[in-house]
Amino acid sequence: MQPEHTTRPEEAVVIGGGIVGVCCALYLQREGHRVTLIDPAAPGDSTAKWSCGQMAVSEVIPLSKPGILKKIPGWLLDQKGPLALRPAALPGILPWFLRFLACARHTSIVQIAEALSTLTHEVYEDYAPLLADCDNKALLGQKPIIEVFDSSAGLAQERPHLEQRQALGFKHEELDAHAISDLEPALAGKFKHGLLFPDWRAVSDTEGFIAALTQSFIDKGGVRIRDEVHHLIESGGRAAGVELANGNCLPAHHVVVAAGNGSRRFFGQLGVDIPLLGIAGYQVVLPEPGVEIRHSVIYADGGFCFAPMTRGLQIGGTIEFTGKNAAPNFKRAEIIRDKAKRILPQLNLEGAEFGIGRRPFLPDTKPVIDRSSRLPNVMMAFGHGQLGLTLGATTGRLISDLVAGRQPAQSLAPFSANRF
Repeated sequence: MQPEHTTRPEEAVVIGGGIVGVCCALYLQREGHRVTLIDPAAPGDSTAKWSCGQMAVSEVIPLSKPGILKKIPGWLLDQKGPLALRPAALPGILPWFLRFLACARHTSIVQIAEALSTLTHEVYEDYAPLLADCDNKALLGQKPIIEVFDSSAGLAQERPHLEQRQALGFKHEELDAHAISDLEPALAGKFKHGLLFPDWRAVSDTEGFIAALTQSFIDKGGVRIRDEVHHLIESGGRAAGVELANGNCLPAHHVVVAAGNGSRRFFGQLGVDIPLLGIAGYQVVLPEPGVEIRHSVIYADGGFCFAPMTRGLQIGGTIEFTGKNAAPNFKRAEIIRDKAKRILPQLNLEGAEFGIGRRPFLPDTKPVIDRSSRLPNVMMAFGHGQLGLTLGATTGRLISDLVAGRQPAQSLAPFSANRF
């Protein structure tokens, strides 16, 4: 059901055309605002394009899991592991890492998981009206997600987190070798231990998913400009609009900063000091893989995922702490490609395409969804880490609530820009 429109349409500008930005634009549009979406890249060419495409609704346990401190030396020494840390980057990201490690306490993990779960429980309901307006009704698949382990030890290590997820209302089923082979014949005989997440889903084309939502926004009268925002125009303690890199100025009653890592350039004007770090996630796309993978499959011990997409089989998920403005290290992509080949020797690697998405992470794994205290008509929506695709629509709904002056259904206190 379409929300009631505001009595007088107002101009809104959304900075950032990735999944979070376009969902914010769509929800503002549904409120009756005249919305302009600004991004220098083509629709769909964003961080979420280079993701596994999962609606990871129970992925609420923060990256700073218990025992993380013991693993850091290994990250420095083993550049082939699922998580890597470039030694040269350590001095620059040390303050971020200290905050990150502080979140590894049990009480912090419980609080973070509880806060994120209040958002992820709403994912499908919040996406439903946006997807209903798209021409392609099969943008979101209906198959659950599978996770496989090399041994029972890996599954045992995950059980405390599974119990925590279950206590928060999320489901899982344990799989044996027979169940895994039934679901994924290509993996028959390769894994004896696994999990099924019946409440997860996956999109079949991460780029196309964002592009389709963008086209729906444009079809309903939205404007998308390919440019960068140079700065916010201020007047009387509020944002009066934005100035583009080309010198053009756009007036606005409301502004949303949803530019992922690019949001940092506005922190001074927003009056915030937020430890936002881009963490590199590498992907490989095999256009003609020669192997049928039916579900999105997480290989826990390998640290990557097999994600069947319309453009081919996407293999990715390995991440690297690199520091700001570091050049991609596509040897990381080669590592997961070669690991995948060892599991599935029949994989056809010809025509492989490498990609990188820099996930905008905050030390506590939670995004910022808040109003600027310095410029109260500017909303902030960034720092979603690996949950950008999952939380895109929910963030859009919450931002539209803030713009309208409504009390959101979920508490936004855990996602405050000032929590650091």
